[in-house]
Amino acid sequence: MSIEQGLNTRLKSDKQVESQQWFQKLIQTDQYVGDIYSINYETARVIIHDFYREKVGGIPSLSFLIATRVDPSKADIDFKKEDTSFVLLRVMDAAALPQDKEAERIRVETAQRISGETEKHWDDAGSMDLRTKNILGFAGVQCRIIGTFFLEENGHNGEKPLNLKFGSDISNYYPNRGLKVYKPNDKALEHIVNYADPSSILAHTEKYGNTERVKLGFVRYASTNRKYQAIDDVPVYIYPADLLSQKSALFGMTRTGKSNTTKIIAKSVFELRTNENPNDRPLRIGQIIFDPNGEYANENVQDNNSALKNVWQLLPNGVKANEVVTYGITRHPNDPERTLMLLNFFETSNTQIGKSIIDSILSEDSTNYIKQFCQVSFDEPDPNDRSATTRYNRRLLAYRSVLARAGFQVPSSLRASTRGLFNQDLITALQTGRNNNPPTPEYVSAAQVFSNPNPAWGQLANAFEALDKFIRDSSSNYTTFENAYVSRPNGSGDRWADEDLKKIIGIFQYPNGTRKIGKAAEQHSADTTSDYAEDIYNHLVQGKLVIIDQSSGEPELNKSSATRIMTKIFKENQRKFVQGETNISEILVYVEEAHNILPAGNDLDLSDIWVRTAKEGSKYRIGMVYATQEVSSIQKNILKNTANWFISHLNNTDETKELCKYYDFADFEPSIRRAQDKGFLRVKTLSNLFVIPVQVDKFEV
Repeated sequence: MSIEQGLNTRLKSDKQVESQQWFQKLIQTDQYVGDIYSINYETARVIIHDFYREKVGGIPSLSFLIATRVDPSKADIDFKKEDTSFVLLRVMDAAALPQDKEAERIRVETAQRISGETEKHWDDAGSMDLRTKNILGFAGVQCRIIGTFFLEENGHNGEKPLNLKFGSDISNYYPNRGLKVYKPNDKALEHIVNYADPSSILAHTEKYGNTERVKLGFVRYASTNRKYQAIDDVPVYIYPADLLSQKSALFGMTRTGKSNTTKIIAKSVFELRTNENPNDRPLRIGQIIFDPNGEYANENVQDNNSALKNVWQLLPNGVKANEVVTYGITRHPNDPERTLMLLNFFETSNTQIGKSIIDSILSEDSTNYIKQFCQVSFDEPDPNDRSATTRYNRRLLAYRSVLARAGFQVPSSLRASTRGLFNQDLITALQTGRNNNPPTPEYVSAAQVFSNPNPAWGQLANAFEALDKFIRDSSSNYTTFENAYVSRPNGSGDRWADEDLKKIIGIFQYPNGTRKIGKAAEQHSADTTSDYAEDIYNHLVQGKLVIIDQSSGEPELNKSSATRIMTKIFKENQRKFVQGETNISEILVYVEEAHNILPAGNDLDLSDIWVRTAKEGSKYRIGMVYATQEVSSIQKNILKNTANWFISHLNNTDETKELCKYYDFADFEPSIRRAQDKGFLRVKTLSNLFVIPVQVDKFEV
């Protein structure tokens, strides 16, 4: 034998040993339950005897089984052969056997014979002969074929260990060839439920330099979760990297574990900055949680006072509490470090930002004068264009007067100035009032205010209200004044009152106008100068966990502020992407009670920032985790772009039918609708190739 032949023989022998080791990991002969008697590409039927069913601790609905032709005790296993594989099955329901009608007849007749004898059962030795009992102990089980585990050589180096691979189907079947079926024990089940394709792990390594995984909970097949069946504590892990730049959904009724799961996910991502594995690169991921009920930002008895905001305490000594930043519209007695999410609407640099907030709050108001007001924007003109600058300053003065009337506190340092903004001919026209009639006191008062270089803001609001009436008054001198203004020598030919000014001061003619604008006053502070959206984005870039406590805000206010923050995040990361930057910050956005913020399921507006984030966020390094009680409440475009799913109890078929459109959740539809156990979820992540039923761990700090 040549040296080359010897090496090949040695390599073949090593591969056979490896193959046997893999089969012994996943298959234990004492876990045998039965044989497949019917198979196609989608389903398999297994015949199981009561003896083996009892021996392995029962076969719950939706439990995993493994089918194979290979005997794991044999040493000459050739991994290249077609039969050298494991078919993964999920138990669905009973399957009919040809003799079932006869078996049912025998059971009925036997039960009739011992009817009324409470100390006897119809299957007792004295009631049924042993041979008959043995035959009737066989039953059929219908299984869904989930896929095939098989062994494969390393594509780059044949001498490296074999890889366990998984395909989400079967490549072939023989209807007249039997397969032995086994129930995986705890160790085998742990391999199965936590299997991740090597290519997925390699992708995590290449993109993030991190393959950290964290325990989510343990395998739970059914609501009736009997202990002592040797598979009670099989851990289920998830890869936090699966969530980055992806969409993740948490669906379920109230108090079924959505928030607890969110906390575990956020905690696992937060802890990526301090990995136990020295080969993993620490990751600082910016996370932001929109918290409508204040359950993440505040301790509460319901969760044993384990607030997510305290997650920094789990990190090594020396890590500061400012790794977690909380924001809110109002102060909280137990959170003195909270940053108020307020904006100074009178600050010059914030003018358009504040106007955008008001526009967002009023976006669903169909009143004509409100729609016209929302059309006005404050884009600063060219400073060299004197006419445009004057008109801009006049509009700005009117807008600030509207804010003052609407209840926005004016900064003590901000003084109103009318210098150069009001034409003397206009002042005269106001003072003379109406054609051939005595002067109108209201118009005269307005003329006095506009003539004052530094009037009070309340006076200005009254003056602009009068000016609006003056312009609309067909019997006033305004038309005469404007005609003269337009035709004046060396003039621009433009009207004195531009359309934007009219839209602003038009608010005053309606009693509810300033009241509606006043809805945004909660987001205003006369004492701050910075933009909280900018501050929040900077926190996220630094890899901090930001919690937005929205529990004290009005729904319209919460939605508008969340949309503005999301727009800031999206636009900034998009800008970096377009400019070709390579160090774009990974950001993960959590949306609780998502039906209040995300567009409705029947809303087809693809320009919405949340829809754009769902569709385009991945390339801009933005991931989204959204939680709600209704699958149907989420726009289809967002659902179709969701990679990770965490599903607890849903109580009606409308929601479960919608869920059945995705992955293999159809298998779990009856269980999802029936089982109301808190923390009992069905989980599908990017690295997991099939749905796993999981009892999620309790979040604790």
